[in-house]
Amino acid sequence: MKTDPDLYSVVFENERVRVLEYRDHPGDRTSSHSHPDMVIIPLATFRRRLTVDGRTVEVEKVVHDAGWVPAQTHAGENIGTTDSHALFVELK
Repeated sequence: MKTDPDLYSVVFENERVRVLEYRDHPGDRTSSHSHPDMVIIPLATFRRRLTVDGRTVEVEKVVHDAGWVPAQTHAGENIGTTDSHALFVELK
């Protein structure tokens, strides 16, 4: 939220979880930032390039194909032709 407030919004938060909504457009990039352990729920199919711990990977997320993401610091870029749209359920 602090590094890219134009791309993230808080949907829900309590003492146990924080739910973020993420949206971006092709070519958009995020600054380096951290997430705790979380579940990602893609609300659209999209492609991203992530730089995690000095390693760069390309990923495709498929709509409604929820998955586990361990705590990490990363930067991302939308490298596809569609908008990214996802919910992140971060564990506290």
